[in-house]
Amino acid sequence: QVQVAESGGGLVQPGGSLRLSCAASGNIFIVNTMAWYRQTPGKQRDLVASITRGSVKKYSDSVKGRFTISRDNAKNTIYLQMDDLKPEDTAVYYCNVQHLGRYTPGDVPFWGQGTQVTVSS
Repeated sequence: QVQVAESGGGLVQPGGSLRLSCAASGNIFIVNTMAWYRQTPGKQRDLVASITRGSVKKYSDSVKGRFTISRDNAKNTIYLQMDDLKPEDTAVYYCNVQHLGRYTPGDVPFWGQGTQVTVSS
């Protein structure tokens, strides 16, 4: 089994910055794509940014130019640097890990518990 733990959320004023971290641990074989999603009450969970094992990055249009995703493969950890935060960035941010097990035919997704980000004055 793979455990996923997020950290770094909190309350920040508009225009401020936060850095989220997500670490995968446990019975790990190969961690492939890792990603950040976010969700607000009553809405679906949306992709914010993703990064492959080879560091190919994708961003949603709403965060391009403000958020930066990065990765440390040795630590099975990703980061999300969030700058110029806006009230509409307020959400619970979830980390997703696509894990290839030694005996599985494809990636299996694992989710963290989420971390709250609130942007408010």
